[in-house]
Amino acid sequence: MAADRSAINRIGDALHGVSRLSARLEDSLLILILSAMVILAATQIALRNIWDTGISWSDPALRIAVLWLGLLGALAAVRDRNHISIDAVSRLLPPLGKRLTSAIAQLFSSAVCGLIAYHAWRFVMMEKEDGIIAFADVPAWICEIIIPIGFGLMAIRFFFNATSDLVGYQPPEQRNAP
Repeated sequence: MAADRSAINRIGDALHGVSRLSARLEDSLLILILSAMVILAATQIALRNIWDTGISWSDPALRIAVLWLGLLGALAAVRDRNHISIDAVSRLLPPLGKRLTSAIAQLFSSAVCGLIAYHAWRFVMMEKEDGIIAFADVPAWICEIIIPIGFGLMAIRFFFNATSDLVGYQPPEQRNAP
């Protein structure tokens, strides 16, 4: 049993390391996109109010940035298990019951996100074939690629969360806590 737990911890720790690396990348992208949005919006406001002009592509670019920011934020929420969930029943269950209901909910969420990712990929590929332009000669499919990628990564995260719940894996920082 101790050997099984050790193997689970080694595999889990390796995946946890990959997750921490991807978290840094996601957080960096979130900061970059939000900063660019603030700068672009402030520039657009100044140009409109002071010089009665503006950047023609800024409004569509800001809408696309909101889409990217929202999906990256959702991915971060799944990573940190801060996503919206209804857990009224789990409060009444013993620890094993909580882990099992959490794993079932995570697997269901993984399946839903996977299905959305699949259909979003099909949509993006249709947009690519149609050659639709989003703004300033930027193809729409490049702007929309975050949808299948975001939901695909959420599906993977939900699956790993479910697996962690089923095997009872705890990250090193939680394992050593009092």
